[in-house]
Amino acid sequence: MSDQRSLRRITQPKVLIVEGEDEKRLFSEMLAYLDLRDVEIRDIGGKSKFRRNIKALRMTSGFDMVTSIGVVRDADEDPAAALQSICDALENADLARPTDPLQPAGDSPKVVVMIVPNEETPGMLEDLCLQSVREDPAMRCVDEYFECLQEQLELLPRNLSKARVHVFLASRERPDLRLGEAAQKGYWSWGHPAFEQAKQFLAML
Repeated sequence: MSDQRSLRRITQPKVLIVEGEDEKRLFSEMLAYLDLRDVEIRDIGGKSKFRRNIKALRMTSGFDMVTSIGVVRDADEDPAAALQSICDALENADLARPTDPLQPAGDSPKVVVMIVPNEETPGMLEDLCLQSVREDPAMRCVDEYFECLQEQLELLPRNLSKARVHVFLASRERPDLRLGEAAQKGYWSWGHPAFEQAKQFLAML
């Protein structure tokens, strides 16, 4: 939801806010899998723009019809800090402030937040996707590849989760896809328990 896109009229009663276009693609596929059709996804244009753009959302045409808002945010290094940042921005925009992840707050609109992979574990959406393919035979090769790198190199990639996703996708027919594009190709297993919390979250909207 960049500044220009935030002006686009809201057409659904439920709004899901994600960090970027890639996350938007992935959650679009998950919503389709769950057959949830009354949810509109808005990408915030990066977590650093959340505070500004959540206020812009409130002034967007059609906001008066919104009954619920869901926010997805990566835990990164500190899940508690991620939640605090979102809740401070929601409060600043005069929206309900949840006390915990997956605990709805307020009414018209109701607000619910999901921290990924969860509220206790550092990480990001890539970690959920990797968990969903944990039993795939290619993951053994991914593990061995990074074990080899650790033995041979002094420095490993700064973001191991993203790097592991890239290596896993190198085993697929289309190895050049991003996370959301891989979702559109059906490379992540929505039926896997790794996505159970995400599915519960979407059902709360």
